[in-house]
Amino acid sequence: MNPMTNMKNVLKLSEQELKNNSVSSWHDQYKDSAWIFIGGLPYDLTEGDVICIFSQFGEIVNINLVRDKATGKSKGFCFLCYEDQRSTILAVDNLNGIKVIGRTIRVDHVADYKTPKESKNITKETAKLYEEGCAVTGKIKVKEEPVEETSSTV
Repeated sequence: MNPMTNMKNVLKLSEQELKNNSVSSWHDQYKDSAWIFIGGLPYDLTEGDVICIFSQFGEIVNINLVRDKATGKSKGFCFLCYEDQRSTILAVDNLNGIKVIGRTIRVDHVADYKTPKESKNITKETAKLYEEGCAVTGKIKVKEEPVEETSSTV
């Protein structure tokens, strides 16, 4: 199916859902996946640029900007994983069809994302990032200091 047709169909589904006040959503079939597909990206965008755009809808834990193996240049699409699956619904509904640097992007759910196969030149650290993502997993320790009480008179 033509990517633009697919994008328009996603928008129509969302509009029908709003009109019908249906109890279940077409998004429900993707409730077990926090991954989205983003296509039509400008080729000069980096992972950081994509994260800046999509982080407004939730904490991003992993991103795979697909690149040409020989040149390292972006192929114009990526896969992104949110910490909370509900963020995918917000991203698909709000960012599908927007223009980024003159290009219309497509945003859709991914039902069953598979991590990239390891290539010969991949390091152990990169393979671990592919598998686990890049989110902070440990708890941040905050040193609590006593607060002095001050009295103020008016």
